[in-house]
Amino acid sequence: MNIERLNPTPRWSDATVFNGIVNFVEIAADTSADMKGQTLQIFAQAQATLAQINSDNGRLLSATIYITDFANLPEFNQLWDAWLPAGCAPSRACVKAELADPNYLVEIAFVAAANCGG
Repeated sequence: MNIERLNPTPRWSDATVFNGIVNFVEIAADTSADMKGQTLQIFAQAQATLAQINSDNGRLLSATIYITDFANLPEFNQLWDAWLPAGCAPSRACVKAELADPNYLVEIAFVAAANCGG
């Protein structure tokens, strides 16, 4: 089976699809935003990435959430819970991390079921 790469660059691809599974990572484009703003940006970007492979957030299999300050976790969890369709929560890990840009408050690595060939 072929690996499908969305918008590949020399360093990364926006997403990789193989055997019906998509892997992708999202960070906020506007790092001046607060936790809510960055999280909502990530969710919107994730929806757009999933739409490119005819999938959606109800088909998430797992998420690894990297957060810089666990004081922001309750706000993140509230937004996360509202974003996911009922009964569709993926497996999840949440890690306190130092991210590549000190202005990033959260980064999420997603794995989802795709609805396209790959």
